[in-house]
Amino acid sequence: MDDKFNTAAGWVLFAGIIALGSSIVSGMVFHADNPESPEQPGYFIDAPEEGAEEAGPDLGTLLASADATAGEAVFAKCTACHTINQGGANGIGPNLYGVFGTAIGAHAAGFAYSSALSEHGGQWTWENMDAWLKSPRAFASGTKMSFAGLSSPEDRANVMEYLAANGGAPAKPAPAAPEAAAEGEAVDGAGEGPGVTEGEEADAAVAAGAMGDEQPVPSDNPATVN
Repeated sequence: MDDKFNTAAGWVLFAGIIALGSSIVSGMVFHADNPESPEQPGYFIDAPEEGAEEAGPDLGTLLASADATAGEAVFAKCTACHTINQGGANGIGPNLYGVFGTAIGAHAAGFAYSSALSEHGGQWTWENMDAWLKSPRAFASGTKMSFAGLSSPEDRANVMEYLAANGGAPAKPAPAAPEAAAEGEAVDGAGEGPGVTEGEEADAAVAAGAMGDEQPVPSDNPATVN
């Protein structure tokens, strides 16, 4: 009985020594006592910057094709707070008839604008209205307007066209001019001779053919020289 116990105890002790030795060796290999930090912690994820938008048509181009009827449909979500009829009452938000061209935060008489708007300065131009409709809080930090904004440039253009149809608006910004062709860009076919590519010498056959095209054809009965 004692021999079996001693044998079992010996194996247990041996297993413990092996485990301890393995732990020491692995710690030396993997630097468990002094872990090394990576040069750049974490994993890099290539994601677009917050708020980044794909390039699209400029404001003037969008407004040139804006549709007031489509804007009225989008404006339906604004009617919970705003009226737009001439002489309409203020609600949670001010009446918006004729808002274009007026001072920001001072359009509707008797409405209690937030200081973020009343102290903003400037007028409701097309550019300012576009920025406001895109993100009221970004345009005037601290505004009382809780609407998140319209992310679609086309929706904003249509709503502005609808606002302009109700009380008028200043002249629209002109669409951006198309980019001009690069200076010095050759026009197709310009300055090239028959059968000759610019920058290459004409071979004998082409040159002969070109000269033959320019030479007068002798008549069948040449005049006799006296």
